[in-house]
Amino acid sequence: MTLEAGAELATKTYPITRASLVRYAGASGDFNPIHWSDRIATAVGLPGVIAHGMFTMALVARAVSEWTDGAEVVDFGAKFTNPVVVPDDDEGTSVTISGTVKSVEDGLATIALTVVSTGSTTGEPQKVLGMPKVSVRV
Repeated sequence: MTLEAGAELATKTYPITRASLVRYAGASGDFNPIHWSDRIATAVGLPGVIAHGMFTMALVARAVSEWTDGAEVVDFGAKFTNPVVVPDDDEGTSVTISGTVKSVEDGLATIALTVVSTGSTTGEPQKVLGMPKVSVRV
């Protein structure tokens, strides 16, 4: 793996369906009904069923792992800015992740990320994580 400052990393897109949410709920133990019930999700003010925040973060970690051949993650952070709304159909939505290597210093590469989803009420891509970045050991 060679990461150089300024390098643009290949965009990764991962599908998310209601079935994905059920599998993640089983693996994580997070059965909050906002992740499977439209009735509950809308009752609490959400536009519909949303993906688990940590599921979204796991997809970002997957992209980073693919980009870096599984390099050790030293720092990983973001703010949840918008939910990933997952419609109740066979298509679901997707999360698209892109990254730019900001720096490579002292054995660490810092990657700035952009994470968007089409899972919004408008159907337009919407940023779902604010200020996401990761540092990996190189």
